[in-house]
Amino acid sequence: MSNDMQEFKELLAEVADLNGAIAVLGWDQQTYMPTGGAETRGEQLGTLAKLSHDKLTHPRVGELAAKLAAHGFADPDSDDARLVKVVLRDYEKAKKVTSAWVSEYAQVTTIAQDAWVAARHESNFSKFQPHLEKVIAMRQEYAEFFKPYDHIYDPLLDDFEPGLKTSEVQQIFAVLREEQVKLIRAIAARPQVDNSFLKTYYDIEKQKAFGMEVIKLFGYNFNMGRQDLAAHPFSTTFGYGDVRITTRFLDDDGASGLFSSMHESGHAMYEQGISEKLRRSSLFTGASMAIHESQSRMWENLVGRSRDFWTFFYPKFQAAFPSQLGNVSLETFYKGINRVQPSLIRVEADEATYNLHVMLRLEIEIALLEGSIKVQDLPAYWNSKMQEYLGVTPKNDAQGVLQDVHWSSGYVGYFPTYALGNLVSVQLWEKIQEQMPDLSSQIRAGQFGELLGWLRTNIHQHGCKYEPQEMVMKVSGSRITPEPYIRYLKKKYSEIYGL
Repeated sequence: MSNDMQEFKELLAEVADLNGAIAVLGWDQQTYMPTGGAETRGEQLGTLAKLSHDKLTHPRVGELAAKLAAHGFADPDSDDARLVKVVLRDYEKAKKVTSAWVSEYAQVTTIAQDAWVAARHESNFSKFQPHLEKVIAMRQEYAEFFKPYDHIYDPLLDDFEPGLKTSEVQQIFAVLREEQVKLIRAIAARPQVDNSFLKTYYDIEKQKAFGMEVIKLFGYNFNMGRQDLAAHPFSTTFGYGDVRITTRFLDDDGASGLFSSMHESGHAMYEQGISEKLRRSSLFTGASMAIHESQSRMWENLVGRSRDFWTFFYPKFQAAFPSQLGNVSLETFYKGINRVQPSLIRVEADEATYNLHVMLRLEIEIALLEGSIKVQDLPAYWNSKMQEYLGVTPKNDAQGVLQDVHWSSGYVGYFPTYALGNLVSVQLWEKIQEQMPDLSSQIRAGQFGELLGWLRTNIHQHGCKYEPQEMVMKVSGSRITPEPYIRYLKKKYSEIYGL
């Protein structure tokens, strides 16, 4: 068995290496690649994606996985046992998809991403429309590989959230939406808090320096990563020892870039914390995107938007921006960064309204896949749904349908994980508070090592050994559920708005 396992791991290491190379090219495309390189980059990525797919679906991988699974393991939770289980699942799923489709998809999405950047810059959806039509058509083709399915969205959702069904997400969102709408209405009836001090000029270089200080203290290891700028912030992993983040800064918003950096560092610290024993294997990634988003949203919101955090950092922030914040009290600042106001841009949304942005995108993605709306009608449909969900209407495409990079990258099925990640973050946070009763005092002192250590032990080190629902159950005692998050929002905003 040891020889079989060794061969198995060597085959998977080649897949991991190719996927790391794909990540490098994808990162470069969104950071430094000249716009003229999109077509060539698409061809390169198409070749690498085909090679990766062919190696994963090679009959020898299936033979070894089946043989090792049949032999059994003394410890079903050992790294080797879990590796075989995960690879069997990935192998069977990948076998249903043709290599030709994988290669074409990589090329289509690479070119689409470049087109999205240009269309967003010009706020002109028509420039992106033909590319999105091709992406949606290919995602529909992808779902066809997995018939019969309960819902056309299921195979796509499963790519990002293994084992979760569309119906489960819709049930969770139905409860969540009702409660969040009630909360938003209650807040709207109260006097609004001031955040005008954030919407003025903030020097970008000073923003960068402050953000770097924060994420270093969080625990993001710059010896194993770096930060660059991108049109839409993201994090990416090339392999063990190289986990990178990007962000963007606005000179007329003092908080946007900082919270973006916190968010992406949360993703990156997850990947930096995966056990080195899992490197170059199929387990060297997050359990799911909801688990991933639980980490990014935890550091961005539960830590970064807390009064405890700013008790330590606000004097430093005031010192960096004295003309903007010199006369603004800590309490005023804390309320300002947590102001609830329906807005156009998802990544700038407050915690009370953010999930509605996600629910809107889920509804749109399902409608596109089912064919009940056409891509050409998307801007008008988007605007009408923004008015229905949030009571605001975009003035242009850049503020509306073109604001997110995900569809150009083919990530149809991803959006629900943002809201699910919010829910998981609070489920974990409640458990952390039980086990770390002095957590608040540690954060007020600017000490994050024990918090990161808890996450390393309970979440990060395992990579994707456990399915997401299994991991949440192991750590919190229940499956993904909206109740803890609803409690958190009500408590936080009742205090801020005097509900």
